[in-house]
Amino acid sequence: MRMGSDVHEDFVAARSDPGPRRSIHPLHAILLAFPFPLFLGALLSDLAYSSSFQIQWANFSAWLIAGGLLAGALTLLWSLINLFRNKMAPRKRPIVYFSVLLAMWVVGLVNAFVHAKDAWATMPEGLYLSAASAFLALVAAWIGYSGFRTGKVG
Repeated sequence: MRMGSDVHEDFVAARSDPGPRRSIHPLHAILLAFPFPLFLGALLSDLAYSSSFQIQWANFSAWLIAGGLLAGALTLLWSLINLFRNKMAPRKRPIVYFSVLLAMWVVGLVNAFVHAKDAWATMPEGLYLSAASAFLALVAAWIGYSGFRTGKVG
């Protein structure tokens, strides 16, 4: 018998876990690593342009957005293939991941069209679109790197 408290508490924890998490394929992870820093760089270039009005910052943004779109398209394609390749019923998380990647890519494409105009005409829409695409790229990376459920009990 223990000294002090005579109360013995038993805790029972129930867990509803559909299976262990699996990480994404290493090549998918490499592709997913590019859109966020590229779109973030475009946002920072837009911020620099909005404060200095040096046209080269707008050019940097346009090139960074183009790189983010290229890497984002490859990542989006990989995600789409994984949606259809999965033999089990589609789960909510991969669909949300694909949807966020698609939204990131569409916002980035609109941003590229805005940045294709004259540098003076890109503000403030280009700045807002760069912020939105960087945020969506961050959310997609967060979902992608946090793993997906396998459906199997380990």
